[in-house]
Amino acid sequence: MAAETESKEHIGSTKMMPDEENGLHRTQTVVTMSPELFEKLYLTPKVPHVGDYNKRFANPTALGFVGFVISTFTFSMVLMGWGGAAGFGPVVGIFFFVGPVLLVFAMVFEWIMGNFFPMMVMGLFAVFWLSFGVLQLPTLQLGAAYATETDPTGALSAEYNSTVGIYLIVWGFALFTFFIFTTKINAVFAAIFLLVSIAAWILAAAYFKVATGDFDTAGKLQKGGGALLFVVAALGWYMCFIIMAGEMRITLNLPVGDLSHLWPQTDVEIGATDKRD
Repeated sequence: MAAETESKEHIGSTKMMPDEENGLHRTQTVVTMSPELFEKLYLTPKVPHVGDYNKRFANPTALGFVGFVISTFTFSMVLMGWGGAAGFGPVVGIFFFVGPVLLVFAMVFEWIMGNFFPMMVMGLFAVFWLSFGVLQLPTLQLGAAYATETDPTGALSAEYNSTVGIYLIVWGFALFTFFIFTTKINAVFAAIFLLVSIAAWILAAAYFKVATGDFDTAGKLQKGGGALLFVVAALGWYMCFIIMAGEMRITLNLPVGDLSHLWPQTDVEIGATDKRD
C-alpha cells in the first residue's frame, strides 16, 4: 500500500505506464522506480528523502566502484606476485589518486543525495587506501624507530609488523560490521564485504608471521589474501557493470541476489512504520 500511495503522489491524475522489464514506472512528468531496482542501482534501501536530489544529480555509486575496483584488482595481483610483481612503489597512485579521489567524489554526492550506507562505504574505503598507502612510501621511513644493523629500514622488525597486523585486524572487524548491514541489500554486495573482511584478517596474519621470522608462511598468506581480494574486485566490477547498465537503460537482468525482500519495507516514513507495528 505504501508503494501505491507513493506512486499516486508522484503522478497525480496521469495514467501510469508500467515497464516491468526495467522495473520502472514512466509517466509524462516523472520516472519512479521500485524499491528493488533502487537498491540495485544505489546499493541502499529506498527510504523517503527530503528534496529531489536523486532526480537532479547523476548516480555516483558506480564512480566509487570504479576507483575501488581498479585499486583492488591492482593491489591483489601485486600481492599474488603475478608476472613477478613485487612492491607497490610503481603503482602507489592506487592508494592516493585512483581509489581515494573517485571514492571521495562519490562519497560527497552520496551524502548530498541522502544515501547513507553508500556514503559510509565510500568513505571507509577511501581512508583505507590512503592510510595503507602511507605504509608503502619508503621516504616516510615509518620503520626507522625499529631499525637495526641487519634491518636498516626496520620494516622487518617484529614491532613494526605486529603493529600493522593489529591495524588490519581492526579493519577486518570494521569491514565485517559493514557486512552485517549489506545483508539488507543483495548477495553480491554482502559477498564483497564478507570476503574483504576475511582478506584483511589473512593479511594481518601474514604480518604477524613476518614478525616471527616465518617468511615462507607469510608469503603464502599474502598470496591467499591477494586471491580473496581478486575475487572481491571481480564482484565489484560485476556490480559496477550492473549499475552502469541500469543507468544507461540497458536491460540485462543480471542476478545480484536481492535480499531486501527478507526485511521489512523501507520506502515509507519511519513514523508510518511505527504506527503499522
